[in-house]
Amino acid sequence: MTTPIPEDDLLLQLLQRLNEPAARFADLDRYYTGNQPLAFLSPEAKTALGNRFGVMASNIPRLAVTALAERLRITGFSGDAELWRSWISNDLDQLSGVAHREALLLGDSYVIVWADRFGRPNVTVESAKQVAVLTDPGTRQIVAAVKRWEEKPANVTHAVMYLPDRIVRLRADQVGTVASTGFNVVDEITNPLGVVPVVNLRNTDRIIGDWGSSEIDDLKPLVDALNKSLADMMVTSEYVGRPRRWATGIELTEEPVVDDEGYPMTDANGQPVMTEVNPIPEGHRAMISENDQAKFGQLQAADLSGYEASVRVILGQIMAVSTLPAHYVGVFTDNPASADALRAAEASLTARAEARQASFGRAWEQVARLMIAVRDGRDPNMIDDIRVHWADAATRSVAQEADAVVKLYQAGLLPASYALGKLGYSDDEIAKIDAARGPVLNAA
Repeated sequence: MTTPIPEDDLLLQLLQRLNEPAARFADLDRYYTGNQPLAFLSPEAKTALGNRFGVMASNIPRLAVTALAERLRITGFSGDAELWRSWISNDLDQLSGVAHREALLLGDSYVIVWADRFGRPNVTVESAKQVAVLTDPGTRQIVAAVKRWEEKPANVTHAVMYLPDRIVRLRADQVGTVASTGFNVVDEITNPLGVVPVVNLRNTDRIIGDWGSSEIDDLKPLVDALNKSLADMMVTSEYVGRPRRWATGIELTEEPVVDDEGYPMTDANGQPVMTEVNPIPEGHRAMISENDQAKFGQLQAADLSGYEASVRVILGQIMAVSTLPAHYVGVFTDNPASADALRAAEASLTARAEARQASFGRAWEQVARLMIAVRDGRDPNMIDDIRVHWADAATRSVAQEADAVVKLYQAGLLPASYALGKLGYSDDEIAKIDAARGPVLNAA
């Protein structure tokens, strides 16, 4: 028989787990928003850049996350006819995409299922910045969870600890509370579900690990290299990309050097300090000289094609690591690609999205079981026949897809409702079509 962990120690473990990846999350956020500092820059380049190109960034990380997230669209569930209605009422047709993006970026996101004041399922999508869980090493089931957030105008920190048998609300009269000793219990209620009502969407292809992996972890050094090449190209364009003019046979003019207050400076002998000045400022479009010996010309502009080659090499590595196709990162050919060519180019990205559907699908099925348990008062561990349905992760040609599905339907291999699902219609839309067509669809 195991001895339960004291509640204060359990809260301390949860808060430590919540605080541990904070620096990593902040770094990932900077890359996702394109605000990461420039890397690989020499001191000379930093001096040349000044404050003009300090935010130079090609935001490939956001593209890598959104390109996957847009292919993770849930269209329905099987096993419970009323589940989709609860799903829509909780706005999960929209918020599920937020959970996917959060998990793809930070490695983890969370969903909390509870009951509203009318006893209906209430589902919220949570960030890994506010929620942390502890799992059983043997079963890998969540045994405790915490959510913490700050109310800065009131200078208060709130926390809720979720346990299999109870839910504990806590409060600290200060912001930035990271230790369990700063919290006081505000309320405690019984958890009739018998399980922790928190589900973890983890972005990982491994079983063992404390946290999920971000889609941009492998991209960060490559994106730094890309931004460095782009910044170097901007510096070169600024200083030697524009043709420089030269002139000989012209005497330089002199102007007195003035101090900060605008008064002429003098040397030790009391003579004014003079400095040579270009008699023809750079802004003048025409250069004129009265000296018949004067000669004018211009230097050859710098060739920027080397930077283009560098950018293409780095983009090739980014495409290989992220599975982003060429047309996603701006590499185009003279001839527009056909629908089949685009589908083939996106095959790796599609396979990656399908793998994420498999890993996230298990978590969403657990969310669905908790929703049914809240609605019907059942044990979530006894609900086994729930399956999530995803939209096709591949880029589809509507005409080709419709033609294939219609042929299968006409051959009697698919019922009408399943054929509509293959075409991307959600369960709610299929129900409306069913009601509109009446006996025709039902007979099929």
